[in-house]
Amino acid sequence: MRREWVHGLHPVEALLRHHPERVIRLAVAAGRRDGRLERILALADTAGIAVERLERRRLEQRLGAAVHQGVAAEIRVMPPGDERALEAHLERLEAPPLLVALDGVQDPRNLGACLRSADAAGAQGLILPKDRAVRLTPAARKAASGAAEVLPLFVVTNLARTLGRLRRRGLWVHGLDPAGPSLLYEADLTGPLCLVLGAEGRGMRRLTREACDALHRLPMQGHVESLNVSAATAVALFEALRQRLGAG
Repeated sequence: MRREWVHGLHPVEALLRHHPERVIRLAVAAGRRDGRLERILALADTAGIAVERLERRRLEQRLGAAVHQGVAAEIRVMPPGDERALEAHLERLEAPPLLVALDGVQDPRNLGACLRSADAAGAQGLILPKDRAVRLTPAARKAASGAAEVLPLFVVTNLARTLGRLRRRGLWVHGLDPAGPSLLYEADLTGPLCLVLGAEGRGMRRLTREACDALHRLPMQGHVESLNVSAATAVALFEALRQRLGAG
């Protein structure tokens, strides 16, 4: 199983709380003492995980240019789920599904921010295509602020085909597109739902767009034509959450 270093307070604490079996060891900057780090060290001690204290220079050498906040964890990397795992995940859900699919997003920090928003809004999973898309890198994990360790992630071979399968399962597939014929706020987002967003600039690919039940735009009022994908994802997810809370 592949290993990698995950850095930052939120991702490391989330790993220790939810998946301590995947953590091989911790590396901590020597001399750091604060409440947040003490909680992390207590979790590591409970799980029997070794802690290595390093001078900050040595820690930076090990992690590269990462903004590590004085703590990192070497972990066993679990592969994302595939199409079958997604189907099984949907079978287990008790609440109406709320999923996010990202088409062609390349920036790991955008992926991390989308994961963070998805978890905060109560989504139950995020879907990526296998080709021409970012993967869950340490930078994405750090930007996700712990959400990458709890939100199920699925990588599928053919995104358009997967969206078609979701529709056949009864999910509504709504895409965000600057040229969408209707406003997002006019859509009913209370039922089983997958929100689809494309990469900045290019947007969704044609087949992905055609796999959507409907396309919506955000009501841009200023001079810019669109939000970046992570901001648009947050807007769409919390509109869906607002409607669901209102529907009781």
